[in-house]
Amino acid sequence: MTVFTSPEFDNHEQVVFCADADSGLRAIIAIHNTNLGPALGGCRMWPYADDEEALRDALRLARGMTYKSAITGLPYGGGKSVIIGDPKTLKSEALLRAMGRFVDSLGGRYQTAEDVGTTVADMDILRQETEFAHGLSGSSGDPSPATAYGVFMGIRAALYFKHQRDDLRGLTVAVQGLGNVGKRLCRYLADAGTRLVVADINEDAMQAAIRDFGATPVSPNDIHKVEADVFAPCALGAILNDKSIPELSAGIVAGSANNQLAGPQHGEALRKRGVLYAPDYVINAGGLIDIYVGEEGGNQEAVLKRTAEIYQTTLTILERAAREESATDAIADSMAEERFRDRRSCRVAA
Repeated sequence: MTVFTSPEFDNHEQVVFCADADSGLRAIIAIHNTNLGPALGGCRMWPYADDEEALRDALRLARGMTYKSAITGLPYGGGKSVIIGDPKTLKSEALLRAMGRFVDSLGGRYQTAEDVGTTVADMDILRQETEFAHGLSGSSGDPSPATAYGVFMGIRAALYFKHQRDDLRGLTVAVQGLGNVGKRLCRYLADAGTRLVVADINEDAMQAAIRDFGATPVSPNDIHKVEADVFAPCALGAILNDKSIPELSAGIVAGSANNQLAGPQHGEALRKRGVLYAPDYVINAGGLIDIYVGEEGGNQEAVLKRTAEIYQTTLTILERAAREESATDAIADSMAEERFRDRRSCRVAA
């Protein structure tokens, strides 16, 4: 396994491999860029097929956090940590404490919060070993409500750009993934009068969506093919690829999943198909905003007010992409890079 030759390596500043024999911890912390401030990104726990898959995920997710912080105007860099293992069977207090000690050893260069496979309660345990764990119970807590709200605002902005309306009544949204963010997004959409089509590998989550939102269930393998106004990927990444893009029926893709594009060419592939893509790290930044506002002493009202700005940010990107006849992800990347690449301008932009 090599770092510098990995296809996901993008001049990351630091990669730390963590192992603790007593707890069984095996983890990777990737720091992409700290020009804007300390690297902030969640701690993911996942049963990766091998160490190389874990490294690729850590590198890619860390890079995405740099761009997310920059485009959102927050004083953070980008980082991510991944714990290798099934959280249902391998997670323990000893393992989490060991992870907290590794985070603490970086002295604040990397700061973490919950992610896929970890919880607010897990962050409380990490906090016993390091001050650099965020999203705790009793403070900012679970960031998924703010993430869902930001995605909802991104969907509205995309609809306004494409159809000159952001009223969702009577429209159909296909939601892939009914985890913490997906189910909360469904609530926002249902309350707005949207017809929902949903898919998840968890049958209980599917039944809850049918019961609570009147949703129509479909197979996870077919959700992207559904006739809908919006396709909202809210599961894992790389859903937009050579196979799935030609099968899309929705005219808009806007969801919470990180790294939805399987490769850098797929944003342009969507544009050529006439599918409007709201870049994932732009509209799923609500959780990051939640942590920032919470650390600054703000309440939930302040979180939602700041998260609502995702609407205008998304609209600005879509408008610029149309003017320049460019893929929306390329425009978002360019705008983010303008903010974090030049050290002299970073602090002002933040």
